[in-house]
Amino acid sequence: MTRQSRHIGAVGLGLALALGVGSGQASAQESKSAPLVKELTALLDQRKLDAIAAKAPDSPDQYVGALYFPGLQLLVVVARYSVPPLLNERILKKEYREVYIDLNSASIPDSKVFFEDLRADGLLPRREGDSPFDIYEGGGRRVLFDGDWRKQKLSEQEYLEAFRTADQQYAKALEALIAELKKAS
Repeated sequence: MTRQSRHIGAVGLGLALALGVGSGQASAQESKSAPLVKELTALLDQRKLDAIAAKAPDSPDQYVGALYFPGLQLLVVVARYSVPPLLNERILKKEYREVYIDLNSASIPDSKVFFEDLRADGLLPRREGDSPFDIYEGGGRRVLFDGDWRKQKLSEQEYLEAFRTADQQYAKALEALIAELKKAS
């Protein structure tokens, strides 16, 4: 092997690791939410709905609401609400858009988590080309999943950990919404 080919091989390996092709990075970047978004949006399309809401299964005062813009985006909010009976009644009446609005505007502030899935295809850790990127807001932090962790003053490890956390929370929220749609049919 020549010195030049070793250098090219080392550069290729470095590029592969930077792009997340290495074994540790690849598993960190697989989206748990992508198949769930696909299932949720198919159910919403089938039922001709643009909003859905559900009670979170783990907390008596936590709810999930979503607005869906077919082919464009899925906006999901998870938050605690100070008057659970009001949201329970709205969910029973299938007033999903109102629940989403209440969670966005009148939820307990420190409990709110918000996802902007800008292609309604699940959270992705990096944008593809010039495509829009996903955004996560929670715990007083906003993370743009555009692949540029330095611009956000994060290390690559912090950025990938933020993605894993957001994707897990998003997947859990999506599961609650899917369960509500299946229950409502």
